[in-house]
Amino acid sequence: MHQKMNTTYSSQTGNKINTEQIEQIIKAIIAGKYSWACVLILRFSGYNPIDYIPYRTYIRLLKNNYLTDSSKTKEADNFDMKPNWMRL
Repeated sequence: MHQKMNTTYSSQTGNKINTEQIEQIIKAIIAGKYSWACVLILRFSGYNPIDYIPYRTYIRLLKNNYLTDSSKTKEADNFDMKPNWMRL
């Protein structure tokens, strides 16, 4: 018997996006916070949003959304904000 999967896979990184994370993305879209939804999609897919979004914009989005929401996942706490080119 086939069982419905609660996760989807990112095409390139192989990271799983679980149901709770998908709900967070959908809530952001419904609230009209499309930029925040993009940050969440990148973050949950295993990408570093700072590589794709200007630093000041990313910090503003974090202040306006992440810091006011208490329902974020623990994995966001370990998130590295340095772009890949700065790690070289």
